[in-house]
Amino acid sequence: MVPWPVFIAAGALVGLLVGLFGVGGSSIATPLLALLGVPGLLAIATPLPATIPTAIAAALSYSRNGETRPRAAGWTLLGSAPAAIAGAFLSQTVGGARLLIASGLVLVVIGLRVIRPIAEPLQVSGTVRRRNRLLLVAAAAFVGFFSGLLANGGGFLLVPMYLLAFGLDMRKAAGTSLLVIVVLSVPILAVHAALGHIDWTVAGAFSLGAVPTGFWSARLAQRVAARKLQRTFGWFLVISGLAFVVYRIVAA
Repeated sequence: MVPWPVFIAAGALVGLLVGLFGVGGSSIATPLLALLGVPGLLAIATPLPATIPTAIAAALSYSRNGETRPRAAGWTLLGSAPAAIAGAFLSQTVGGARLLIASGLVLVVIGLRVIRPIAEPLQVSGTVRRRNRLLLVAAAAFVGFFSGLLANGGGFLLVPMYLLAFGLDMRKAAGTSLLVIVVLSVPILAVHAALGHIDWTVAGAFSLGAVPTGFWSARLAQRVAARKLQRTFGWFLVISGLAFVVYRIVAA
């Protein structure tokens, strides 16, 4: 077993990304834990207990700076929470290896689009779409299902959804995503805990590193230009996705 300080360091890295980009952290935490010897579904679900306090710590900075959209978060939860529970139950039948590969492919495709600038007309039309509550709920249900399946808070899909489809800039997308993650992670965690998919010792060490860096990096994100933050987020998604795929090839 890897010494517990290594898991604390891994958690600190993930917390840094949570605060900067508004993601739940599993998109990088899962390959990290897998490389550290945590197997299959445990590597996918074990970051969840750290996700909730880290997202709360990061969301505080975004909220204080007005970089959240609570109404959009509420409608997102209406669609995503039930779907997340269904996805979490289904994860046991799909299997860890295929989930990792699917995660990697999705991250690469989305990341390549996020890297590119979002034209102003697209942002304007996205703002109009955001007022269509049924569309927002439907899109959120898809994200929620995939989040439950992959045992994460959904940020790696929520942030691009807000950016590309619903007209938010990078900081508002990240801040709103964190509000959703705080709530959405609870039922996902409950299901995976009941299914025995969490190594609680690793999760505890992971939390010790993730929570303080999540709070600090969220404050840092308020000082970075939104476009620069978006481009960096896109590259983060691409690199994370490739890490998922490479891990599966090496482990096969």
